[in-house]
Amino acid sequence: MEQRINRTDKDSEDKCNNTEDGDPRTKCKTSLLTLNVGGYLYITQKQTLSKYPDSYLEGVVNRKIFCPIDADGHYFIDRDGLLFRHVLNFLRNGELLLPEGFQENHLLAHEADFFKLKALNEAVKARWEKEQQAARETTFLEITDNHDRSQGLRIFCNAPDFISKIKARIVLVSKSRLDGFPEEFCFSSNVIQFKHFIKSENGTRLVLKEDNTFVCTLETLKFEAIMMALKCGFRLLTSLDCSKGSIVQSDALHFIK
Repeated sequence: MEQRINRTDKDSEDKCNNTEDGDPRTKCKTSLLTLNVGGYLYITQKQTLSKYPDSYLEGVVNRKIFCPIDADGHYFIDRDGLLFRHVLNFLRNGELLLPEGFQENHLLAHEADFFKLKALNEAVKARWEKEQQAARETTFLEITDNHDRSQGLRIFCNAPDFISKIKARIVLVSKSRLDGFPEEFCFSSNVIQFKHFIKSENGTRLVLKEDNTFVCTLETLKFEAIMMALKCGFRLLTSLDCSKGSIVQSDALHFIK
């Protein structure tokens, strides 16, 4: 949380810490601390910063380590203010949670070293090694369409995270007609299979749930899978039967990344 607050008089703070009135509101106020990290202000609790003994922040909170004070009376730490949000979230959650597409593992590892957070450093390195291993492995995606109610549309990918993205996207585009993912459709970590549909008068295949509730067209699901593949960096390797003039009409599509 970034916010400007008035300068706190240290003698007043010590007095509040030693209060005997037992007022929980007073205790709550004195447990808060504002840090100025590279120009970014963060408000948090002292117990959060003290979570890991012998860390830099624990030393600052318990006055074991000298830390400069800025013009507003906040502790000033000359580090990357944007990256510090991830350091603070690690202290709050006890695990490393980073946004999708985060590409600053190396810098975050340096921050973990500075703040003497061994657990964070190990979590960052483990994440980086996992990403490196995934990058070395080839990811395959196959979209097959048998135009047959017993088989229907099948999406296979050896990367479970891509299947999860497809599933989430399908729920989103069908949101007005669908509460959650149709349970009767086959779904695993690597495969989504759509088998229930009927053809309308114009030949469009309508995807149905078992109670005959209309979800969306099979062509829409296929199109969304293709667009998601291209967005995620897959490239088209082969396609079968594009004679109908559209990649969406192909019987089989093979992608690789």
